[in-house]
Amino acid sequence: MRPPAPRRGLVLPPKSGPRFNQFIQSPQVRVIDENGENLGVLRTADAIERAAAVGLDLVEVSPNAEPPVAKFLDVGKYKYEAQKKANAARKNQKTQEIKEIKMRPNIDDHDYMVKMKKVHSFIDEGDKVKMTLRFRGRELSHQQLGMALLQRVQEDVKEIAKVEAYPRMEGRQMLMVLAPK
Repeated sequence: MRPPAPRRGLVLPPKSGPRFNQFIQSPQVRVIDENGENLGVLRTADAIERAAAVGLDLVEVSPNAEPPVAKFLDVGKYKYEAQKKANAARKNQKTQEIKEIKMRPNIDDHDYMVKMKKVHSFIDEGDKVKMTLRFRGRELSHQQLGMALLQRVQEDVKEIAKVEAYPRMEGRQMLMVLAPK
């Protein structure tokens, strides 16, 4: 069964977005015309009539002001522009990812330098880096070597990154999280 069709002439209030024309609840509004000129404070009904005379709608652009500010605009165009602006802002925002670098406590110097180059590139891109140090077998009894290695990492990146989570043990691995400054 279909919902009943709306009666002619009945316009539903906007669920989201700015209030316009007869949905503006304030008795008076500060009016700005289509050219951007301030017409002063008018009764809402008079402002709606003036906007209709120009062929536009009266749109409440700043509802929290005292009195609210309303402009002569085309509502559909205004909503479309606002939606485009919101989509562009959402598209341009950078999400911060967590990249992981895995090492062993007895890593060789050259391997360490290769890993540090990767850490620098991740931080330069604006991502966080999770340093994971895996202990196998008897290495677990020499946790001080792992702590010394992570402190060396901390010293090497102190100009470009800050330690977000200090080194801690989780089972057989030691973790540390670095974030860009």
